[in-house]
Amino acid sequence: MATRIRRREFLVGSLAALASPGCLSPRMLGSLTQIVDRPLPFDQQPRIACIGLGGRGWVDAQRIAAAGGRVTALCDVDITPPTWVFLMNDVIEQFPEARFHRDYREMLANHADDFDAVVISTPDHHHCHAAALAMHAGKHVYCQKPLAWSIEETRQLTELARETGVVTQKGNQAHATDHLRRTVELVRGGVVGRVQQIHCLTDRPIWPQGMKERPAPRPVPEDLDWDLWLGPAPERPYAEGYHSFNWRGWWDFGTGALGDMGCHILDMPIWALDTGTPTRLSASSDGTTEEAAPNASTVSMRLPAGAYSEELDLHWYDGGRLPPADIAEAVGFDERKLRDFDCIVLGTDGAIAFNHLGKLELHADAKSEALRDVPQSIPRVLNDAVEWIDGINGGSPPLSRFEISGPFNETVMAGNLAIRVGRTMSWDAAAMRSPDTPEASQYLGRTPRPGWGSR
Repeated sequence: MATRIRRREFLVGSLAALASPGCLSPRMLGSLTQIVDRPLPFDQQPRIACIGLGGRGWVDAQRIAAAGGRVTALCDVDITPPTWVFLMNDVIEQFPEARFHRDYREMLANHADDFDAVVISTPDHHHCHAAALAMHAGKHVYCQKPLAWSIEETRQLTELARETGVVTQKGNQAHATDHLRRTVELVRGGVVGRVQQIHCLTDRPIWPQGMKERPAPRPVPEDLDWDLWLGPAPERPYAEGYHSFNWRGWWDFGTGALGDMGCHILDMPIWALDTGTPTRLSASSDGTTEEAAPNASTVSMRLPAGAYSEELDLHWYDGGRLPPADIAEAVGFDERKLRDFDCIVLGTDGAIAFNHLGKLELHADAKSEALRDVPQSIPRVLNDAVEWIDGINGGSPPLSRFEISGPFNETVMAGNLAIRVGRTMSWDAAAMRSPDTPEASQYLGRTPRPGWGSR
């Protein structure tokens, strides 16, 4: 049952899991959080329900409010007493209208008149179900990356966004930055010629992966609703090592290092080249199991030729793996400097070293002339939260709306298919199938637990 948040309810609800280890690094907070205070007239402040309040979720609530949203509902399954109680008074003052809920299904079914839009910052396995229910209820949706846990769920959200016409935004925040949009313009402007190779890397995972067996069952913490936390995922006993952050490494709940960071790091090159989806994928990994994502992996995606590139391979490296030495040499980097970037774009006339958090180096002849001559062609916004709020108020549609970010999310998840099947596979994105690797179909989606459908 929904209730008004009083002081004790705030203490045990609104800040739940904020102290979870590894949720947000200082670098991420500084570069992607971008809390922009942008007051709006009262009649232009959409009422917002925030689903998932720990870690990134709490930051999202503050960002959306600062962008002009009015938070009128909060939902989380965990009411464990938090340690960051010093934020209490600020948050009670910030969200005085908010009602607290534990089950977003009940909130959307019985209290939908309390809000106009929904922000989803849950673990990956809830994204599709919460977003689909919200869209069916006519609510605008901001959903954290990855857009959905599987390819089938992603396709469902993409199609549902088209059908309902609500304003959507995927939470890959760098997509809205001047830095990433300018780099897209530079690639398309030909500053390195026609693109021939792309190499992307991350230091993730920073949580356990490669697990072969599930941990031993433990009593459920008193203030955690484990059944609600499991949601659409298959039934299993509570155990330490799932909640509240290490769920990312388990296939039933998360999407591994690629699903977590690919939606950030692959965004710039996939957007810039605009070639469509990969036609062939291959992967090698250490520690992939039926239970868990690998300790380290390399994924190669064959992308079709396009306006800015030949047919090429995009390579992904995680878990400490790096591109071949000649890639670093091509931009004059040693291994240490290479790790400061997360994308190397090699073209016929030079290279770009890029980091989605704000770094860019152009390695080409006539650098200044090339940079100066490329015009701006992509609109600039304050941040992705502002872009979404403005879209709700009748402005331009967000550039990471589901109709755009959905196909991109499918490309990222296709990389996980290659990791799980462990061999080269062709990929027909339109049909959501691999013609030569039928065993990949078992990883395209799943039937949710009873009671967790998305309608």
